[in-house]
Amino acid sequence: MTATLEPLDPLEPTEPLEPVLSVRQVLTLERVLAGEPEVVAGAGQLDRPVRWVHVAEAPDVGVMLSGGEMVLTTGVLLAGDETKQVEYVQSLHRAEAAAVVLGLGRAFPSPPEVMRRAAERCGLPMIVLHRPFPFAVLTEEVQARLVRRKFAAVSLSESVRTALTGLITAGAPLQRLLDEVAQHSACPVVVTNLAHRVLATAGERPAVDDVLRDWERIARQAGGNEGDGWIRAELAGRGERWGQIMLCGYRGDTATGRLLADRAAEALVLHRMLGGNSAHTWEEQSAQSLLTDLVSGVVPARQLLPRARAAGLPVNRRTFVPLVVRDSDPAGLDRVLRMLGLSGLVAELADGATAVLLSLARDQDAQALVAHFAARLRTETGAVRTVAAADARTAWDDVPAGLREAQHVADAVADSSAALDLPAVVRLRDVHLRGLIRLLRDDPHVQSFAERELDGLLRAAEEDLLSVLRTYLATGRNKSRTAQLHHVSRPALYRRLEAIQARLGVDLDDFEQAASVHIALLAHDAQQG
Repeated sequence: MTATLEPLDPLEPTEPLEPVLSVRQVLTLERVLAGEPEVVAGAGQLDRPVRWVHVAEAPDVGVMLSGGEMVLTTGVLLAGDETKQVEYVQSLHRAEAAAVVLGLGRAFPSPPEVMRRAAERCGLPMIVLHRPFPFAVLTEEVQARLVRRKFAAVSLSESVRTALTGLITAGAPLQRLLDEVAQHSACPVVVTNLAHRVLATAGERPAVDDVLRDWERIARQAGGNEGDGWIRAELAGRGERWGQIMLCGYRGDTATGRLLADRAAEALVLHRMLGGNSAHTWEEQSAQSLLTDLVSGVVPARQLLPRARAAGLPVNRRTFVPLVVRDSDPAGLDRVLRMLGLSGLVAELADGATAVLLSLARDQDAQALVAHFAARLRTETGAVRTVAAADARTAWDDVPAGLREAQHVADAVADSSAALDLPAVVRLRDVHLRGLIRLLRDDPHVQSFAERELDGLLRAAEEDLLSVLRTYLATGRNKSRTAQLHHVSRPALYRRLEAIQARLGVDLDDFEQAASVHIALLAHDAQQG
């Protein structure tokens, strides 16, 4: 059969950087095409890599080869001896030569059938040149290209290593390193743990989303055939494997992609060993990025669904319960989730708040499980932790609003006196006026009202009296409880309440005046918080 071949421009800027050429690529060189090459055997093996070009006539040529050579011959020592012709081909096969090129001429005016059949049986590509062709020209052309490609591959390797090392030295986060890898590879880059859960991604967002949309299948099937552009590199150090980095659909040559993946893996291992610029693990950073995007609402929830699924969160036919806990260690919350066998993501948000997104089966009792989670949290931490909970959501698109609701409840609870008893789980219906004030705290009218009502105490910086007032109003003006919580006698409390009323010019026994002061104090605390 005759292969259809197009010339390969030796100066083509998009030429892959693999440090070898395939047999097919060699045959597309313009100088080779001038010899009218014809593939007479092994046409299915033309993608074999050519490591070098060698001219050899001896029947036992294989002893001079180390594999991957394209052997050029005129057959002058093989003409008239079919046994030697077969031995020649078999010797090349044993030495794992890439191909044999026979120049037709006086020795063989036409392709020798014995050699052709032997090459076909061995699966060895055999090419004949119908026009006289100086082998030196072919050798020079291929060797020059191989050297240039090897130099380009080494240059690329050093360029990537230098760029990534510089980022690590500068304290760049994991995401910045992956962005650099994605820029060099021009394809989605995914980092996973050993359970195939996605920890980080980089690349063009639509392309990354396409990969994540069917991640469960891709994670277990892709990478088996690197020729399809799915290239993996292990992440391991100090005798421990903890994940892998994958180039998803890399369009360049396999060797170049493998080189990029290896350089990236080296950098990520170093980044992890040095701790990066964060105290959080990659798993925590992944959850934090996802939940922060959900809370912000900048990215539509529907677009974040592939990321959530790839991160290991069950999302099909589930009930989602957003929670927020203040001043709590995310690792501790995650540990409680695992103890209870609950699925969810945990991440630290801004201002000391940690979000927990539970994913429950539709037949599970969401309220009971949240109460169980809150009780176990108090038991495990030995501290009074209040869990702010939003109502359960059955639609993924409603999760961002739920997270913001839980965050709002947590903020409202944070304004309560730490000395007051709070339930283990607090919801929006439990924060009442305090929740409304939190929503309105940035309104100039509310700020002006708070300053005006509390001016007598704020101007004198009476923090002790403010604290007593806060507790007195939060306990429903219960004097005995207020005195107990502040560890003072009843007469001492009366004197402080009198001082508060004098400075504010109000009568706290009057419900309307007390309510006005209470609202002003809630607004003041919300603004300060």
